[in-house]
Amino acid sequence: MEKKEKTEEEKAQEIAEEREAIRKMRSETLQDLYELNPAAKEDVMNSEAVAVFSSLGMNLFLVSTARGGGIVRETKTGKETFMRMFSAGGGFGMGVKDFRVIFVFHSKSAYQNFLTSGWDFSGQGDVTAKAGEEGLAVEVAATVTQGTSIYQITENGLALQATLQGTKYYLDKDLN
Repeated sequence: MEKKEKTEEEKAQEIAEEREAIRKMRSETLQDLYELNPAAKEDVMNSEAVAVFSSLGMNLFLVSTARGGGIVRETKTGKETFMRMFSAGGGFGMGVKDFRVIFVFHSKSAYQNFLTSGWDFSGQGDVTAKAGEEGLAVEVAATVTQGTSIYQITENGLALQATLQGTKYYLDKDLN
C-alpha cells in the first residue's frame, strides 16, 4: 500500500493543531504552578519571558534521558517561540516520569542566552510516585542558569534517581 503524501493544507492544519496543543499545555501547566506555588504568579507576571516544556524522562541504572517540546513567550509582547528539548545524563536511578518544566527569565540577557544557546546543566534528585491526582512528587533541582527561576511539576511517573543532566533546548524548525 502506497503512502499518500500530505497536501500543503493538511501540513498547515497539523502544524496549527500542534501549536494549539502546546499553548493549551502551557496554560494548564501555569495554572497548576500557581495552585502549587501562588507566589510564582507574580514571578511570572514580572518576568521578561516564560518557557514551559512537557517532557518524558527515563532513567535506567546509570543513564538518564528525556525529550519533549514547549513554548517560550515574551511577557510584554506575547511573542511566541516553539522549541524542542533533549536531555542526557548519568547517575543512579530507575524510573519513568512525565513532567513539566517552567523557566521564568528575570533578565533579557538570560532569556536571549536561552534562545541562542539553549543549554542547561543541572544536578537533580527526586523520588516520584504519581498517577493523575494521586501520589507523591518530591523534587529538588539545582541549576547553573543565572537570572532564571526553574520549576518542575511531575504529572505521572515512578522514579527514584540522583543524576547530573545536560539539556539542550533548541528551536522547533517545523512550528516556527
